[in-house]
Amino acid sequence: MDFARRDGWNMYHGDTVPGFPAHPHRGFETVTIVRKGLVDHADSLGATARYGEGDVQWLTTGAGVQHGEMFPMVHEDKGNTLDLFQLWLNLPAKNKMADPDFTMFWANDIPHVVSTDANGRRSEVEVVAGDYAPVDGTADKGVTKALRPPKASWASEPNADVAIWIVTMEPGASLTLPAAVAGLNRAIYLTTGKTLTVGDNRFDQRVMLTLQSDQPVPLKNEGSETIEVLLLQGRPIGEPVVARGPFVLTTEQDLMKAMHDFQRTEFGGWPWPTRAHTHGKEKRFARHPDGRVETPTE
Repeated sequence: MDFARRDGWNMYHGDTVPGFPAHPHRGFETVTIVRKGLVDHADSLGATARYGEGDVQWLTTGAGVQHGEMFPMVHEDKGNTLDLFQLWLNLPAKNKMADPDFTMFWANDIPHVVSTDANGRRSEVEVVAGDYAPVDGTADKGVTKALRPPKASWASEPNADVAIWIVTMEPGASLTLPAAVAGLNRAIYLTTGKTLTVGDNRFDQRVMLTLQSDQPVPLKNEGSETIEVLLLQGRPIGEPVVARGPFVLTTEQDLMKAMHDFQRTEFGGWPWPTRAHTHGKEKRFARHPDGRVETPTE
């Protein structure tokens, strides 16, 4: 989805290294969940990162930032497979012009909840956002707390009920996801595998289903392979959305201002040697705009 057929932005290029070279954003957040492979981040604030293999980067674009997301070719003796989700989460109007920044959720720090059903079949829920309270199949019925989202995020608002859960189910496994409260947008996506049963309805294809948010969600994997299901949930912000390409605002005037601001300032310019900047043979790390460096726990 590089907007080439709709909004006039071409964000994907791969002349030497595949990826999304430097491009601008304003007014929303990207949540990049890397299942396999690596992503090299560089931005107009001077920050860099290499993350992947289960890591998540939560980027608040706010008032405006340029960033590049390149997919480095680190292996010469085998394929450089990349598998990721990137979710766009709107910011409320009051935080559209928040300071841009990113938060790293390293793979080993993200909570996982393992469940075993009555037949001994295993499921696992990766809790990227939104606390998780298991319904059945676990020894500990307590609530698993998600990592803290960025402070300007809609996910940090009281009663926003934003959740991002990744459910992995082995063949034959059953799991019931807990009900939330009424009035939320809630959906599940079968992202890996070909068979998913939800309640009494079996789907033998990739599918997206919208759900009634105040009802539990009984899932079953009746296929012969492990499946992965992505759940997304949140309360609607309830404000106008005016978007074009990489800008998401609330009025046409704000949208035009974003484009003019980018043309005038380039949101701080681009301090790196190339617009497709990568990090060589570096291990996973994050260097923030203030110079703080973090690395994943092992």
